[in-house]
Amino acid sequence: MGNLYDDDVVAWARQQAGLIRAQQWSQLDMDNIVEEIEDVGKSEKRELQSRLCVLISHLLKWSHQPARRGRSWRKTIKEQRSAIELDLQKHPSLQALLGDADWIAAAYRHARTATFAETGQPDLPDQLPWPIGQVLSQDFWPE
Repeated sequence: MGNLYDDDVVAWARQQAGLIRAQQWSQLDMDNIVEEIEDVGKSEKRELQSRLCVLISHLLKWSHQPARRGRSWRKTIKEQRSAIELDLQKHPSLQALLGDADWIAAAYRHARTATFAETGQPDLPDQLPWPIGQVLSQDFWPE
C-alpha cells in the first residue's frame, strides 16, 4: 500500500475509501491516512494565509500608491475579502488564526516582502498598520 500512496495518491485514496466501506480495517494504510487528514487542515490554512497576503499587499499598494489606484486593485481587494469570508464560513475553526498575533505577523511579513518586490516602495511599515478586523471589512479603504 505504501507504494501506491507514493506512486498515485488518487488511486491510493480510492483504494482506502473502498477498504473503509468494506470495513477491512486491518488493511488500511493508517499512517498515510492520518497524514492526509492533517494535510487537509494545513491546506486550508495555507489558502487563508495566501488570500490574506494578497489582500494586505493590495491594501499596502492602495495606501502607498494612491496615484495608481484602479479598478483592478479594487476588484482584487473585494474578491479576497469575499473569499476569506467564505473560507471562514466553510471552516469556522480557521477564525482562531485571525486572533493569533504571530500568524498575522507572518502573513504580513510575506505580504510586505511581496509588495516591496513588486513596487520598490521603501516606506512600507514594519508591522501591519491596521487591525485585522479593518483589513477584512468591506467598508475599509486606507487613505
